[in-house]
Amino acid sequence: MKQKDIKTIGALKTAGYTYKNIKEELRSNLIHLKKNNQETFTGVHGYETTVIPQLERAILSKHNINLLGLRGQAKTRLARQMLNLLDEYIPVVSGSEINDDPLQPISRYAKELIEKKGDDTPITWLHRSERFAEKLATPDVTVADIIGDIDPIKAANLKLSYADDRVIHYGMIPRANRSIFVINELPDLQARIQVALFNILQEGDIQIRGFKLRFELDMQFVFTANPEDYTNRGSIITPLKDRIGSQILTHYPENIAIAKSITQQEAKLEKNQSQNIFVPELAKDMIEQIGFEARDSEYVDVKSGVSARLSISAYENLMSTAELRMFTTGDSKTSLRLSDFMGVIPAINGKIELVYEGEQEGAASVAENLINDAIKTLFPDHFPAIEKLVRKDAVTPYDDIINWFVTGDDFELANDLNNKEYKQQLDYITPLSDFILESQPDLDEKEVCFFKEFVLWSLVEHKKIAKVELKEGFGFKDTFDRFIEGI
Repeated sequence: MKQKDIKTIGALKTAGYTYKNIKEELRSNLIHLKKNNQETFTGVHGYETTVIPQLERAILSKHNINLLGLRGQAKTRLARQMLNLLDEYIPVVSGSEINDDPLQPISRYAKELIEKKGDDTPITWLHRSERFAEKLATPDVTVADIIGDIDPIKAANLKLSYADDRVIHYGMIPRANRSIFVINELPDLQARIQVALFNILQEGDIQIRGFKLRFELDMQFVFTANPEDYTNRGSIITPLKDRIGSQILTHYPENIAIAKSITQQEAKLEKNQSQNIFVPELAKDMIEQIGFEARDSEYVDVKSGVSARLSISAYENLMSTAELRMFTTGDSKTSLRLSDFMGVIPAINGKIELVYEGEQEGAASVAENLINDAIKTLFPDHFPAIEKLVRKDAVTPYDDIINWFVTGDDFELANDLNNKEYKQQLDYITPLSDFILESQPDLDEKEVCFFKEFVLWSLVEHKKIAKVELKEGFGFKDTFDRFIEGI
């Protein structure tokens, strides 16, 4: 007999069903996956040797879990992926509000129904996708929301007094019995609500308006918290924290390669963008390096964190900037340009919290500085380092390029140049073309222009040439000319 063909408790017993609680269920399914060398948590990059083993140990230990980390560290994603460790279907007493197990009923409704109908009690099957509940903790959350309250309408309809426990309307937690229940940003929850959770974790009972109901609720709790919240907005009360079996620290990607894999997986691009816009690998590195620079910036509040969503949003904005240019120039395909990075400033602004000095500097200015810092950091990975101070008679690889600006005309790169005009303009700086050919002889032809612009911006950052912002684009010139203009 197929599992879902079983419709009564009697048939369930005949089929050999045995009750196991949700923590045993998660444990046994995790063991099965590990013994068969199957992946337990997918699409979460950079946690393979840090967070995931700790999470697996917590599940094997049958612990309630607190994931502690800054924003944008995949805490909620990890919690949601625990669904994959549940059985595909479980039986519940038909009509039960709190997913009563047919062999271990806990509600008055289920017990009375089984007593009345015995083995003929009807059952239904609950899919694992329905066994997940999530609540964002905010200061306005009430006991009624998550535990329950007396329902006067139910009392009137059933002609019952408020002293009868059948007038209770169950909150989110009882209704999520036999499920994974996630509370995000736990420190934001009022202390009295945390006390109610403590009772559930420790005593196995819930209290509603004077009713003390001893429910052996079968729950897997997963909490998430941000270390910043412990001081800024609240804290986890000590008795509750003491009853959470495992506290696991999450973290940001440790290197650009991991960060890139996250961004490429999560960025939501249109098909036309992916097919018609070529993205140099260096541009992908720059997007991630901006995030790394932000986490080290004196202008950014590191306690607040810099979410991995910064890189994702910035990458989406970058592609849209190139796409918008295509509409203007009429090109059917294009490659990303370094100047396109000015289009990611709104994405950066929305993802960083500034300290006082950053506020004084201005959000847009801080964002632009982060882009420039990323250029400076990545430059030595591809080209010889640009020395800040050199002897007068010293020869550097960049002399010819710098001298071109000393003796040549001003150079401008407008935003509305089509692909052909853009290439021709960069090719005009002959020493730059020679330098790229010598330093990066194996570059893909599509990447050459991006690298040329990358060299120009790097020379600007090292104050070897000057950059001026035009109405629609940028100009580059000798630093001495810029100095004279400023006098």
